[in-house]
Amino acid sequence: MRFTLDNHPTANLVTGVARDGIHVGERFFSSSLILSASELFADWPATDVATLDLEALAPALQVHPEILILGTGTQIRFPESALYAALAARDIGLEVMDTAAACRTYNVLVTEERPVVAALILS
Repeated sequence: MRFTLDNHPTANLVTGVARDGIHVGERFFSSSLILSASELFADWPATDVATLDLEALAPALQVHPEILILGTGTQIRFPESALYAALAARDIGLEVMDTAAACRTYNVLVTEERPVVAALILS
């Protein structure tokens, strides 16, 4: 699936999603990653939603988002409720969706200049 770029040339926007990876701008990533408008953490070791905790999400949290979008691969898989509670205690909203939907939602929020981070699992 190819996405269309908007007028935010310096922001990290997802330009395409495929089963084997994600395009951010002109770069291609074949492993899970975390990104915000200004930061990109490649080779994020997450592969399973069930094992996610605050430590695993540390790169995302250092950006201080208000919204964390979790892309869980080709199917929606929900993390443990303790993760929702831990993020809520930090005033961070967690939205969970498949990775393609997470990329589209992330792009919209970045273009609205919202403080958002996407944690995208490829599987």
